[in-house]
Amino acid sequence: MRRREFITLVGGAAAWPMVARAQQNERVRRIGVLVASSADDAEFQARVAAFNEGLAQLGWTEGRNVRIDTRWATTNADELRKHAAELAAPTPDVLVGASGTTTVAALLQATRTVPIVFAIVVDPVGAGFVASLARPGGNATGFTMFEYGMAGKWLELLKQIAPGVTRAAVLRDPAIASGIGQFGAVQAVAPSLGVELSPVDVRDAREIERAVTVEISLSCRFGPRREEAICTLQ
Repeated sequence: MRRREFITLVGGAAAWPMVARAQQNERVRRIGVLVASSADDAEFQARVAAFNEGLAQLGWTEGRNVRIDTRWATTNADELRKHAAELAAPTPDVLVGASGTTTVAALLQATRTVPIVFAIVVDPVGAGFVASLARPGGNATGFTMFEYGMAGKWLELLKQIAPGVTRAAVLRDPAIASGIGQFGAVQAVAPSLGVELSPVDVRDAREIERAVTVEISLSCRFGPRREEAICTLQ
């Protein structure tokens, strides 16, 4: 064996124990994932699976160098706060708000120090999650779904589908700050489309049903024959 080959072999062999010790001593990272959905929801199961797959592609494997704690909560505020507190308690390396505004709000209530990454948030600035899109600040950052102009496009699309619409009710949850920017975008295009807007605050399914019933009854008018009811669904 040549001298150079021998030195290379010995040097490599000497490094093996060091590599093995480094792997053994590598700290297992911890990630908390909060999902505002039931565990049998196929859509969110696919999203969580894609998240885990993405981590694996980057070298983070469950049970080897990362531990992923997932909490499946309903959209109930109390349940979300409870699960968020459980995830934040062990001070993980990062928390993930996988279901938009509701999960991020709960996580931020639970901690202002653990990094939080969010997805599917309409308006992180309006919701108070970040200071600005360019400089988030605080302990939260992530991805927004779309810019406000799309909300105005919804009204334009409605007008194209039903050109005769002159009044439109906008159902919104006043507790969700992100709706402010969206409603502003709709308001901006309403005059040019000749549409009068009526904001309707709703908080649960019962209020939504009642609001829709009221708006339909207010917008209904009858044609020449009473059996020809023409209603504008708002």
